[in-house]
Amino acid sequence: MARTLRGDLFSPDETAIVHVVNRTTRRCLLFGNDTLSGKNYDHRKVWFENRLRLLASTYGIDLLCYTIMSNHFHLILRSRPDVVSTWDDTEVARRWLTLCPVQKDEDGNAIPPADEALNTIRNDELMVAQIRRRLSDISWWMRLLCQPIAQRANLEDEATGKFFEARFKATRLLDETSVLACAAYVDLNPIRAALAETLEGSPFTSIHKRLEDLKAVERLEDNQTIAVFPETDETTVTFRDASCFLAPVDLQERSSHTGACVHQDGHRCSDKGFLPMTAAAYAELLDWTARQVRGDKRGATPADLPPLFERLQIDERKWVKLVGEFGKLFYLMAGKPERIASQRSPDGNRYFRTSPAARDLLATA
Repeated sequence: MARTLRGDLFSPDETAIVHVVNRTTRRCLLFGNDTLSGKNYDHRKVWFENRLRLLASTYGIDLLCYTIMSNHFHLILRSRPDVVSTWDDTEVARRWLTLCPVQKDEDGNAIPPADEALNTIRNDELMVAQIRRRLSDISWWMRLLCQPIAQRANLEDEATGKFFEARFKATRLLDETSVLACAAYVDLNPIRAALAETLEGSPFTSIHKRLEDLKAVERLEDNQTIAVFPETDETTVTFRDASCFLAPVDLQERSSHTGACVHQDGHRCSDKGFLPMTAAAYAELLDWTARQVRGDKRGATPADLPPLFERLQIDERKWVKLVGEFGKLFYLMAGKPERIASQRSPDGNRYFRTSPAARDLLATA
């Protein structure tokens, strides 16, 4: 069967939220403790996380969630052509040459480009337009993420050939329910795989980074220290070093923060959230869900969560199944059945369908 064209799912010219997954070749544990070879490759997760930080600070794409496992990884990305459109030609050239440098220092890091290098791009209208489009293209993000990691790992192993099994799998998320369920699915991956027992014991996940900052906030609150969040006018305690490269959780629907919400400190693409809840409420929801997934602990639904379930029309029992089996329930598109049914490929010839299992879970949603 012919492979689905990426352009049938999402385009760099539109804002789209996409869940992507990629696996190492033959599912070998090339990011973890490989029992067959007796080698431990956990340090490659650090490479991967550092690369995510670079891409998040340079690309016109928001990194919403991620998990790095021993033989695969999950990302939730949101393309932001509206943010890229705010950059002038010099900024477009600078960002591209940061990702694909002409010169590197002894550590392999990009040397800030000189005017001559910038001019090779910004003086060419066609090249500027092409690169501008690439900077909000999820496929190019994945290319510039996976290729350097594969090359570095092959060099370390003195090996050649594929490091990743195939091209990445992509599922477009169409509504609040699918985004929330997929985010929980991604952040709870280590617990579902029995590699961790708690959220704080799940390193190399976005929720682990968010919890580090939430704990730091609590410590600052104890010391009665205050600051201002960059994405809100509210005076509050903040400490966001760990998760600064991630999109904030809270969509802040009641605030006036609309439009591109371009991030000004150079850590990420924008300050726009992606869920109708705070980071603390999201962490509480994950903790409750993890207790249901594990089955060895009994937990109660946090008091402030039922209204969210009612709003999204999700039954709590169905929610646990939706999160636990998200990767099996949805293939190309994820969302309520009617949303998926309304989607068409750009040429209008391709329709998308909901699996029977997903339809049963979300039919009343």
